[in-house]
Formats: sequence, C-alpha cells, structure tokens
Amino acid sequence: MIQSSSAAHAKDYFTGALVKADYYLSDQDQEYSGRLQGKLAERIGITGSVTQDTFFALCENVNPVTGGTLTPRTKEERTTGYDINFHCPKSVSILHVLSNDTHIRDAFEEAVRLTMLDMEADSRTRVRKKGANNERDTSELIWADFIHQTARPVGDHLPDPHLHAHCFVFNATWDKDEKQMKAVQFRDIKRDMPYYQARFHKRLSDQLIEQGYQIRRTGKSFEIEGVPEPVIDLFSKRTDEIGRVAKEKGITDAKELSELGARTRAKKQKGHSMADLKADWRRQIEELGSTGKGKRIIRFAPAKEKQDFTPEHCVDHAIQHDFERASVMHDRRLLATAYRHSIGHVDVSLDTITDRLEADERLIQVEEKGRMLCTTRQVLAEEQQMVRLARLGQGKLKPLYTKAPALKLDGQQADAVRHVLTSPHRVSIIRGAAGSGKTTLMHEAIEKIKQAGKRVTVVAPSSQASRGVLREEGFENAQTVAQLLADETMQQNLAGQVLWVDEAGLLGTQDMTCLLALANQKNARLILGGDTRQHASVVRGDALRIINTVGGIQTAEVSKIYRQKDEAYRHAVEDLAKGDMKNAFGKLDMMGSIQEIDPLQPNDTLVEDYVAAVRQGKSALVISPTHQQSEVVTEAIREKLKTSGLLGKKEIKASRLANMNLTEAQKCDWRNFQSGQIIQFNQNLPGIKRGSVWIVESSSENGIFIQNDEQQSIALPLHKSRDYDVYQKRDIHLSKGDQVRITRNGFDQDKKRLNNGQLLDVVKVSKHGEIVLRNSQSKAAYRLSQDYGHLVHAYCLTSHASQGKTVDEVFISQPASTFPGTDAKQFYVSVSRGRYQARIYTDDKAQLLDFALRDGDRKSALELVGQTEELVHQHIRNTLSRTSASKAVPNVRPKASPTKDRDYGPRL
Repeated sequence: MIQSSSAAHAKDYFTGALVKADYYLSDQDQEYSGRLQGKLAERIGITGSVTQDTFFALCENVNPVTGGTLTPRTKEERTTGYDINFHCPKSVSILHVLSNDTHIRDAFEEAVRLTMLDMEADSRTRVRKKGANNERDTSELIWADFIHQTARPVGDHLPDPHLHAHCFVFNATWDKDEKQMKAVQFRDIKRDMPYYQARFHKRLSDQLIEQGYQIRRTGKSFEIEGVPEPVIDLFSKRTDEIGRVAKEKGITDAKELSELGARTRAKKQKGHSMADLKADWRRQIEELGSTGKGKRIIRFAPAKEKQDFTPEHCVDHAIQHDFERASVMHDRRLLATAYRHSIGHVDVSLDTITDRLEADERLIQVEEKGRMLCTTRQVLAEEQQMVRLARLGQGKLKPLYTKAPALKLDGQQADAVRHVLTSPHRVSIIRGAAGSGKTTLMHEAIEKIKQAGKRVTVVAPSSQASRGVLREEGFENAQTVAQLLADETMQQNLAGQVLWVDEAGLLGTQDMTCLLALANQKNARLILGGDTRQHASVVRGDALRIINTVGGIQTAEVSKIYRQKDEAYRHAVEDLAKGDMKNAFGKLDMMGSIQEIDPLQPNDTLVEDYVAAVRQGKSALVISPTHQQSEVVTEAIREKLKTSGLLGKKEIKASRLANMNLTEAQKCDWRNFQSGQIIQFNQNLPGIKRGSVWIVESSSENGIFIQNDEQQSIALPLHKSRDYDVYQKRDIHLSKGDQVRITRNGFDQDKKRLNNGQLLDVVKVSKHGEIVLRNSQSKAAYRLSQDYGHLVHAYCLTSHASQGKTVDEVFISQPASTFPGTDAKQFYVSVSRGRYQARIYTDDKAQLLDFALRDGDRKSALELVGQTEELVHQHIRNTLSRTSASKAVPNVRPKASPTKDRDYGPRL
C-alpha cells in the first residue's frame, strides 16, 4: 500500500505506469483496461472502464459527473490516494501466460475483488464536528483497478511473465450521517495490510486448488507444485534487478522499493504480440535443459487423502505462534497467522477460521481505540502469578543493616546501595540508566552484603552479559539465568542468601516467575538490576517493568550518567534515560549529531566517518534498527576497509548458519522446512547428541527426515521443538583484520568457551580453512574451522545486539527504510553506546523523531484488561476458586467459561 501525496504524482503514475505497464505489447493484446469499482463509484455513477479524464478529475478532488468538489477540502499537497498492489506467485504467473484460457486470471481477479471489498467494508472517516474527535464507519470507497500480465523488462530482455494488479484507491468516502463526501482515514487499513494479504493469498490458493492444482506454501505465499525452481528463478529478472539495486543503495522499505522500481524502469521497447512473448518464454525454458524439469504439473489430479485439518488447528497455531513473543496481540494479526497456516487446505475457509477465533474461550478480547486487542487466560494467569510472587516477600525480611554502613560512593549510587542494604523486602529493583555506573554500584553493594555474612550469586539473562561482561568486570563466578534454573546445586546454595540478577530488563515473564518462586522457596533476597527503558526480552513479557508498575515493587533510580565524557552528549543521553525524547533529539541536532544523507547513497558518509575513526585508533561501532540494513552497511564497510588496506588481502570463504528464528509453533509445521536446512540440537535426545548438527533431507506430511555426518537418518522429533534450532546455510568472507560476533554458545577447537554475542578480531586465516580470533580486551585467542558456522561480521549490529556494549564512537544508520524498527528504546540504546560521540545518519529527520517518540513498550495482559491493584487481587482470588476469569475482568468481550478439565496454564 503506497501513498500518492499529490494530484500531480497520481496523474504521472497513471500515464506512466498504470495504463502503460504492458506498453511493450502490441495494441491487439492490450485487453485489460482499468475499471472503476466500489460503492462510492456506484453512488457517483462512474463504474466501468476508467478514462484519463475521469481519473484526473478524481485526482483533482473533482466529481467527474457534476464537476463540483468531491470532498470539502482541496489542498495542493494532499493525499490523493493509495496504490494497493496484488502480486501472483511466480509459478501462477507462468502458468497463466502459457495457458490457452483465462481460468487463472479469473481466479486472481476474483481474489483481488473480494479483498478490496474487505478493505471497503473497513473504511472510515474522521468526525470533528461540534467538538467531536472520533471516527465513523463508512464502508464506501472508489478505486480503479488495472490488471497487468508482465513485469517491466530488464535491459534488452523481453519482459518476464508477472500477473499482478494495481488498485488505486482515491481519498474519498461517503459519510451517511453528515450526508457528504469526506476524506478517508486510511491508517487502520494500512496497519492491517498483513491481514488483507493473508486473506488474498488464501482465496487465490483455494480457487487454484478447486481448479485442480496442487500448491505448496512458501516463506511469503505459495507456489504451484510442478513448476521447477529454476524456471521460477529464470522469470525473476525484474525482481532480481530491483533487489540488486536496492541492496547497493540500502533500501528495504516497501514504499522506497516501489519508487526504486519506478526509477529503474526500462526504456520503451517496440511492441510485441503475446504470441511472440509466449514463444520466447518457451524458448528460455527449453534452454534450461534438464535443470528446468520438475514434477509434472497436473490439473484435476486424483484427490489426496484428506488430512485431519480444521479451523481449530489454525487458531491453535496462531495462538501458540503469536503469543510466544508478545502478551497482547491485535486480533487481525492472529487471524493473519491462522489464515496463512490454512493455505493448502481448501476445506478450511476464512469464515470458519474467523468464527473459531472469535469464539475461542482461551482468549480475552478488549476493544481499544477502534481495534480488538487480545491476550489469553494463560498469559494473564502467568502475569498474575508473577506479580503475586513478587509481592509475597514485601516487608517479610529482616534488613541486612538496620543502619546503612559508610560507603565509598555518594549521590544516587550510594542511595541505591543503601536501599538494598536496609530493605525489609525480598525483592529489590535498581533501575540504572545506560552508562550510570551500575557495575561500580554492584561491587560496592556486594562487598557490604558479604560483610553482613551473606553469600551473593550473580547471574544475567545472556551468556555474553554473564560469562562475558560480568566476568571481565570482576564477577568471576557469574552465570546465566538458564544455568541457575537448571543447576540444583546452585539453587541449594541460595538458601538464606542473596541472588543478584544483572540486565534483568531482558527477563521474560516465565524466567522472572521462576526466579521469584526460587527466591521465595529458598528464603533468598532477589536484587534485580536493569533498565526498563532499554530493550526487553525477545520472549513474551516485559517482566521487570510489570512487577515495578503493576506489582508496585519500588525501584532505586540511578540516572546520573558517567559513560559519556562530552557534557552536551551526556545531557542528551540523560534526557533519553528520562524518556524526554524531544529535548534529547533537539540537543543531538544542535550538536550536529544528526546528519541528513542522500537517500540514494545512504551509507557513503557513514562509511567514510567510521573508517576515519578506526584509522585514528578509536573503538567504534555501527548500529541500525534492522538486520537488513545492518547487512547492507556491513558490506559497504568491508568494501571500504579492503580498498583502504585495513583488511588482509587473503580472504577465505567460511560457512555461516543464519538462525531462522522460528517459533515453537513454526518448528512443529513440516511446511516450514526445506531440504538443505541445518538443524542443531540444544539438548540430548534419544539417538541425538546435544550440539550435534544435522541436515534436512526431506519434508512432507509424512514427516521431516534429517541426516548427520555419519549418514544416519532419523525423523525430526517435532514434539521436542524447544530442543533444536533451524538454520539456513550461507557464506561469510573473512580476512585478517575483520571483526566478528559469535552467534551461539559453543567451543573452539581447543575446547575454549565462546559466548553468544562475543566480539572478536580475526588475526589469521589460512588457505586450509583455519581461522584464528582474538579478544581485543583479554587477548585470549581462539581457533575455529571454516565450517564452525556461528559467526557474523560485527561492523554493524542491531540495537538489540549492541545492548551492553561501550565504544568510543557510535555511528547509527537510520534511513527511512528502518523506521518500522525505530522506537524510543531502540534510539536510546543506540545513542547511549558511545563515550565521546554519537552520530545518526538519516534521510528524514522529522519522521525519525516521530518514530522515535513511540515508547516501544509491549502491553502486558494485566495492562490490557485495565485492572487496578484491587482488581488484580480480586481476579487472583477468583482464579483460585476456579471462577470464570471473564466474570472478574471489566470491559471484556464475553466468552464461555473454560471446562474444568482443560489446562489453561499455571493455577494460582
């Protein structure tokens, strides 16, 4: 969905793209003219074929029939409308253009039409009369649709087959209450594009199955069985061209990619007939030879034996998948996941999935600002249990010191230490801003705790934070939270003692609950150090923030910054730590830290500045909100380092295992596996050794079969999805001088431990494939083989990966393409990594601020249901007595009570 911000832009788009996309065809083949559709078109009386005069009139906000103004306000720079693109999978496009009839195009057009009707039904307008400030349903739109059969040609090539549609929706609707045309509120429709896309893919795939084709689901949509991958690749020239240019320029945003497509259009070619094109396409396929052969494409194939696949399966998958990493989800995101899971199963319809989700008694649904937000009874129960455990020890312990002893520290740090030493509570929180000297505070507090006769166990959520950072800073026995929760000896040693968790903001609900339960069981004190303004856990639940805000566990605040040595820079970071984004942004701008860049050359200035800092012997780090941009910047930096002589001339190619980051639900679905993927196990299982690496041989409804180096083949145990990770094998080029990051805990060839997130320098590569790495601080050396797999270049990290790192200068790549990954947490973490300077590179300073103002907090289930402290306790009591949760939750869509014998999570 791509915005057209002016009438001139929309008219140029019409003449240059919409009506001429197939201009290389001869006139007799231009059979698909644009059509005006929608209830508003019917109201005006302009349905049917679209003409230039009609389209231009609508662009100018003029009623084509009366000549009067369409909506009350007409400005030169106004949103004229949105171009909504529908694309067929490549195999569908190939079969369409090589078919002798229009059955595939008819199915495509019907899927497009029904999906546009979905959007029309959801259309709304703003209501501002008489002091109102809300929105009203209108359910009337007007759009012009254009069906195209081919992609833009690349160079001197003839165009590839590509069946797609452009539906240009004009910015007008009918307000039946005010009896007038008004502008459309497009925000919600744009937000829900994944939902509409899933419905479109489901409709199209179902119709193709009904027509006798077999389909297979892919990473983004689906393909028709029997069309070979080499043929699909053959007819992806235009996609490959845009992808290549986009990669060179660091463009990943959908709008920018579309604009790039417009800028890279081929020059007009002489018209060709469709017969000419079909002949050329067949020639290209034949020239592939045997590589183009696949299974025979069969229409009306014998029906397969039906699998036991129901709407319940789809909803179960959506709930398991979406709530693994979030406590609250928009209902349409859940539906999009469920719809997508049903692709390939024509007996499961969109409506039955929608009805099943709405009736699912596991869900609690709350309407908020015009949309339905969901959580589950299990998630709510987990959060309630966590809050209850956090509050159990309030005021129950004798303070370590009746009166705080003399301290070496002063100010906020001293106050925080006194808070811990004199607290009668089992749980204490120290919220320390980035660079506020939390490590110094920890040393002082732990020394005094030991003097009081207590033993302190120090843990952190990640191996890099515990075995890396903490151990390097003097906490020799620091361990991970996971190790503590698995080690009974460590747990026994906690009895009556103190447990200190660093970086506690990275804890999810389940781990936090386990730590709270362990502290209560062992009568131990639990000290949680972290920063709720930095990134939270990848898994569900912003646990530290919840037990502070909802649970009422007070914090000792340490906001004075010590990391930043430049005063103006430090003041900006202090504002970020307080949540004052506008002031911080203004200070950074005044300092010249925010640099505007050319969107077509977004990385040039950054790369030059980074290399200059490296040449000066400074420690430096580049950060970007998204993985895609990080990879683009990394490639640009390495190229510059090579040409500058800062990398060795000898380069070897090593393997890199890219984690697909599948959820547990995705790892249980055979359709997400492909031959050649890598499986690595985290636990010992029957016939499988922990840490062993296997390759996927095959994947079908009959199971996923994997093979190890000894040619042993077994079925992947899908019911143990927590015990393995799925990787895609890629290449990484390494030279002496490269910086790399370890991406999984492991050991080198000498059995030296490597921690996930560890940054190392490449000091040697050999033609035999050996790689020697060194820690720049400890000087420890490590030897790896080129097939180790778990390492990436470390020139540009995401803000998540950078959390906990400190360097002299930080460079932040933040073009508009990264704005979907931009929020206050990301901006704060990124900017606060440097000691002396932070530089932000963007092509849209104003929009960057808008996105950075988003708080980035994930709503908790407790916050969703809007419970006060008393309602929390009341609901806990109700749950204990097995009363239906829906009776205790206000403003919640009524649901049937769960059956007593069904497990909905922990009982309180």
